[in-house]
Amino acid sequence: MFVFDFRDKVHHCVSGCGEVESAQHLFLSCSTFGSLVSSWIGSSMVTAQILPDHFIQFTCSAGGSRARRSFMQLIWLACVWVVWTERNHRLFRGSANSLLHTLDKTKTFSYRWLKANSSTLALNCHSWWSNPMLCLSFV
Repeated sequence: MFVFDFRDKVHHCVSGCGEVESAQHLFLSCSTFGSLVSSWIGSSMVTAQILPDHFIQFTCSAGGSRARRSFMQLIWLACVWVVWTERNHRLFRGSANSLLHTLDKTKTFSYRWLKANSSTLALNCHSWWSNPMLCLSFV
């Protein structure tokens, strides 16, 4: 009887970058997906290459209050969610969105999640899309 073990097969990143796919590669070092959030908010100071460490460094990068850290967690988690769903669409459906569209999804999801959890926050979508760090400094 033949048993196929997925662990034996090398999977290349669905972005087409040519690298072997791993969680660390997909979310942190992929030339396509790895810089998704930093292109939006400028978080180039986050250098950790292990996901839990990256999460902690990213969420603390805004400094300040607990609310700011919570918003950074929200951004990080929205990015992970969007990249993971984009990866699955590419892998299982054969469809791919542009990086710009993927970034727009990240902005949309994070804004909606933020507004759903902080209904009293005076923040409009345009401000969030253009400069979330400026929005965080008002919190």
